[in-house]
Amino acid sequence: MGGQLRYLRGRAALGAAWLLLLFIQPAGFVFCRGAQAMDKVKVAIAQIRCIDSDLEGNFSRIEEMVVRAAADSAKMVFFPETVDLGWVNPEAHRLAAPVPGPFSDRVASLARREKIWIGLGLCEKEGELLYDSAILINPQGEIVLKHRKLNLLAWLMTPPYSPGKVEDIQAVETPFGRVGVLICADSFEEELRAAMRARKPDLVYIPYGWAAPREKWPEHSFTLIRTVQRAACDIGAPVIGPNVVGEITHGPWTGQTYEGLSTVADANGMSLVQGKWNKEDLLILEITPGRQ
Repeated sequence: MGGQLRYLRGRAALGAAWLLLLFIQPAGFVFCRGAQAMDKVKVAIAQIRCIDSDLEGNFSRIEEMVVRAAADSAKMVFFPETVDLGWVNPEAHRLAAPVPGPFSDRVASLARREKIWIGLGLCEKEGELLYDSAILINPQGEIVLKHRKLNLLAWLMTPPYSPGKVEDIQAVETPFGRVGVLICADSFEEELRAAMRARKPDLVYIPYGWAAPREKWPEHSFTLIRTVQRAACDIGAPVIGPNVVGEITHGPWTGQTYEGLSTVADANGMSLVQGKWNKEDLLILEITPGRQ
């Protein structure tokens, strides 16, 4: 009974929030205008379930979503943060691999086989250091961009991830314009949004591990929507924000959940779509890259 009431309350809250987002300008938020549009491209947002340390199971779920996205004629498919081993999972210090390395090579083989671009968040080991990274792979199976997260919330894991460098923020040329990558809490920081804007991307991929105590969902998704809107407006390009489904199993946030509700904002800061609540989902949409 309690679960049913939570579901009904959540659905009502989501419906009311979308009406507000569609028809009322949020307080303190200014939508941008004047985007310079390019040709539309069909993309997929893969809202998958990630189980901490379940490398093989997580890969199987990644593979399934890649196959489905390609079957739907998507040109690019984007995954959430650290979907190989889970976010703030200290076991990643032992289980993670270099990038390029065994796990990223398997993902690259999927890109080649299915002839699709893949954006994926994963753990990266370099010597004794562990990074929260994201990669963009082309249909030839080449990693054309790798970003290491900078804003780490380091108190959530011991030992913490190592940070990337601001000067390594970049965007790369693709057939769909310049694509840039940040990761989750990077998008909180004005300095990092400004650094990405300076790279003049036409599309930005920001994988999220958006977590909160279970009772805070689905309302917690509204802050994700606002965060992605703000990033799109400040950077001046559409932002794709996939979120994961699952649960944190280690550290101070043990028991907090990720409940999906992935989102996308166009270059004007307008929300375009939202994923399912607490379920795996593959969102297919046409998006218009371009700067405002």
